[in-house]
Amino acid sequence: MTVIYETNVVELGDMVESFYDDQMIILFEIGAPEEMREYCVLHEKNQLHDEIQVDDTLYIGEESYKVTAVGSAVNKNLNQLGHITLSFYGKTEPDLPGYLCLENKKIKPVIEGNSIKILRG
Repeated sequence: MTVIYETNVVELGDMVESFYDDQMIILFEIGAPEEMREYCVLHEKNQLHDEIQVDDTLYIGEESYKVTAVGSAVNKNLNQLGHITLSFYGKTEPDLPGYLCLENKKIKPVIEGNSIKILRG
C-alpha cells in the first residue's frame, strides 16, 4: 500500500455533524477562515505525497471509502489549503471542482484524533 495523503483531525466545527445527512464532510487545515471553522473537520500535518486517483481508498480512522471521482481542483486545494469536500454519493463525476467523490456509504462520525489517509494498492 502506498500512502498518497495523510493528516490528523484536531478539531471539529459545531456544524460538522449536520452535513452527515447530506453525505458530506468539509476538510480544512488548521488556520481555516473563521467563517468556515464551524462547518469543517480541521486537521494538521497536511501531507499530499501524490495525486489522488479514482480507486484509491480514503480512511477516516479504521473506516474505508473507495474514491469514485476526483474534482479538478482537489489535489491543488488539498496540497495548498488542506481544503476539500468529501462527497459520499458514489458519483463518477464531481458536482464541483473541489469535491472528492467516495462510494455511497454511511458516514461513520469523525472524532478528534482520527487519522485521515488515502492509500493506493
